Amino acid sequence: MDDLFQAHAALLDAAVAASRRREFWSAFPEHPKAYPGSAPAEGQAAFEALKNRPFELARDEQDELRGCWVGEEVSPFGMRLGITYRSQAADDLVAAAQRAHAAWSEASVEQRVGVTLEILVRLNAASFLIAQAVEHTTGQASAMAFQAGGPHAQDRGLEAVAYAYAEMTRVPEAVRWEKPIGRSFIRLDKNFFVVPRGIGLIIGCATFPTWNSYPALFANLATGNAVIVKPHPAAILPLALTVKIGREVLAGQGFDPDVLQLAPDTTEAPLAKILATHAAIDIVDFTGSSAFGSWLRTNVTDKLLFTEEAGVNTIVIASTNAFSAMCQNIAFSLSLYSGQMCTAPQTIFVPASGISTDEGHKSFEAVAASIAGAIDALLSDPVRAGAVLGAIQSPETLTRIEAARTLGRVVRDSSALPLERARTATPLLISLDASEATPALEEWFGPIAFIVAVHDAEEGIARASAAARTKGAITAALYSTDEAQIARAIPSYARAGVALSVNLTGGIYVNQSAAFSDYHVTGANPAGNACLTDTAFVAGRFRVVCVRRPAAA
Repeated sequence: MDDLFQAHAALLDAAVAASRRREFWSAFPEHPKAYPGSAPAEGQAAFEALKNRPFELARDEQDELRGCWVGEEVSPFGMRLGITYRSQAADDLVAAAQRAHAAWSEASVEQRVGVTLEILVRLNAASFLIAQAVEHTTGQASAMAFQAGGPHAQDRGLEAVAYAYAEMTRVPEAVRWEKPIGRSFIRLDKNFFVVPRGIGLIIGCATFPTWNSYPALFANLATGNAVIVKPHPAAILPLALTVKIGREVLAGQGFDPDVLQLAPDTTEAPLAKILATHAAIDIVDFTGSSAFGSWLRTNVTDKLLFTEEAGVNTIVIASTNAFSAMCQNIAFSLSLYSGQMCTAPQTIFVPASGISTDEGHKSFEAVAASIAGAIDALLSDPVRAGAVLGAIQSPETLTRIEAARTLGRVVRDSSALPLERARTATPLLISLDASEATPALEEWFGPIAFIVAVHDAEEGIARASAAARTKGAITAALYSTDEAQIARAIPSYARAGVALSVNLTGGIYVNQSAAFSDYHVTGANPAGNACLTDTAFVAGRFRVVCVRRPAAA
């Protein structure tokens, strides 16, 4: 067995330090040019070789006599992947996890962390293949698929490992305990053991299958829990590749590869509810809709449950000294991946009387028109538009756009890009009065945004923070030149449990969340009960058990 912990010690030390400093740090380069020149072509060739055939894990890794082959992935860019995956019954998956869990849970912290670090390094080497898988299951444009599906997701996984390692090693393995009793002492030798919780289930999403799953996957593995990964039926391949690489590392280190299993299913025969309520499952991590999140909270009451769900992300525009740059920043935020991000803004509050800017007073109508115009300018070049928007992951989003058109005055209509076979839609911008704002306070996933006329900026801030508290929000933005107003607003957003960005006008957008610095979701409003990544995300996945005895002489 290789000493993977020692091999990756410098990486771990840097990650632990970065998680404490919260400054910029990334272990895995996000720019494709940082990788070997042959890597993109090799990734493309590897992806092509996977299409239209069964996805094979090593023959001795899953029971070939059980289960059936499933697969229904169709690229939002119009190509059927034709890949099938072996599906097994929930009881078989759980039984295999239970067998594998015993030895994995007894491995040392250093052994487990070393394995997780090796998996992450190998995933990074496969980033171009994973990028192809992410692009053609989620509809992300190629640049985002590479960055978010590869290095950024890997950074998030590493962040979880760093937190897990820090928490598990906070308690010493052994101590001599001495209590003075008069002129003598009571002496005990105490040993402390990290005891994993059990079997973890990860329920993946269709839009960011790796980015949203890696924190839970690596937090579970590092803390000694076996893991069953249940991908979304429309986005199996990115997590199938992840599981395959993980299983190869586990087997190479002498562990039962069933420590990490894939549980693909279909929309007609879903496994998520069956697995989530299985008596032997101890931890459930879910990313997706509020409807299923609510079902989990109601029905999964005897397990550790972490959710990231939906929300209503808002922008309040009170005033600005960079009007054009502000509009461009908002336009990009609304357009990026066609608004199919849990961090994408949806509802924009603007005073009905308009705002003061560096370009003079701007009416409500002028603000709305300028944001629409900035979207038009951004997407005027079809090549650039495709690179920003990507494709629409689910046909249901197009139905949602049609319904949203009827809710108010269309400031900017949504339309398809001239891309053959691809499912695309540009942002829809709807204008509403505050008295008509009820629809804007519900989630409309996709390239749908509302601009709402309010009495003044204070009302906008109050509505935005109230929406976060009651409906949930992951991000919020505020534009204001009044520092006193900003200072008053910050506590309102903080109490609502939503991350606030103030006066973003450059190359950073409200959608973006940086590993090792930003806390993605707070767990403090209905958008989710967990944070990626903090101490609470990892600490409950294990317990510390003490063994004590009279000290040896």
